[in-house]
Amino acid sequence: MSQHDTATIEAEVRTFLADNFPLSAGFEYAISDSLIGVGAIDSTGVLELIEFIEERYGIQIPDDEVLPENLDSIESVARYVGSKRDG
Repeated sequence: MSQHDTATIEAEVRTFLADNFPLSAGFEYAISDSLIGVGAIDSTGVLELIEFIEERYGIQIPDDEVLPENLDSIESVARYVGSKRDG
């Protein structure tokens, strides 16, 4: 996946979070920060993030892939989505 694709996914995820989780809009956090750790989303928010990813990128996220290393930060989401789209 190209840098442009990664940057696009990161921007789209950040926009989704700001639009759907008003508290996250005020947060300044790095793409590598834990979304739950900084309080941008909670466990219900993770489910909404999964739904967004599945709808936006046309991929299915199996239960065994709902892991922090795939979904805990904007960076990990972009990497995960890229790997699913490439594979």
